Amino acid sequence: MIEFNHVSKKYPNGFEALKDINLTIEQGEFVAIIGLSGAGKSTLLRTINRMHDITEGSLTVDGTDVMQLRGGELRGFRRKIGMIFQSFNLVTRTRVINNVLMSKVPELSFFRALFGIYPKEDKLNALEALDKVGILDKAFVRADQLSGGQQQRVALARTLAQNPQIILADEPVASLDPVTAKQVMGDFQRINKEMNITILLNIHHVDLALQYASRVVGIRSGAIVYDGPASEVTEEILNEIYEGKQKEAEG
Repeated sequence: MIEFNHVSKKYPNGFEALKDINLTIEQGEFVAIIGLSGAGKSTLLRTINRMHDITEGSLTVDGTDVMQLRGGELRGFRRKIGMIFQSFNLVTRTRVINNVLMSKVPELSFFRALFGIYPKEDKLNALEALDKVGILDKAFVRADQLSGGQQQRVALARTLAQNPQIILADEPVASLDPVTAKQVMGDFQRINKEMNITILLNIHHVDLALQYASRVVGIRSGAIVYDGPASEVTEEILNEIYEGKQKEAEG
């Protein structure tokens, strides 16, 4: 369970990216975060694994106060949370399986990590992760020979290989064509249902959010203006999320 309790995030320049956020996400939910650029979607996502620190309130994951974690405890905590980015973050000049195996580097000794020596169990786990996202046949192909959608699937497989409880995805389909974006969103949906992994995903494509996620959180100017089932999102709610900023300016 992820719990935001009166969470705010203010940057040194005074900009308040998050304003009094109260949000509870249960294990196994698939939540899409929507809103205008600059609304606070990425900031909200990145506070969960401490890529950004909150400035007020409390944030707990499975009862652990995230802000109290330091050193090895913080690194161990982050091992339970997968992170997927728009840009894939792959080493494109090496093979796909090597990219997936990189999720295991923090668990290796210095010598094994230096020379890329992985236990057989890790290699089998990597192949299984690639199979789950439908690209097992690409395991020994260089990553730069794959399409954008295939590269994002490699990134997803790499995350699955670390056996996460939570996956955070920051605009994972923004650079993909519409057909491929739907395929990748389908992967997220299937993994969420089959593996009961909590998925939080911020996304500009509202139609995909409504089609694949079970719950939608709408953010405007750092504050939550909608939180509920994707099936109950109306045109009026979308106007509140996306046109509210314009109305504020006009007012």
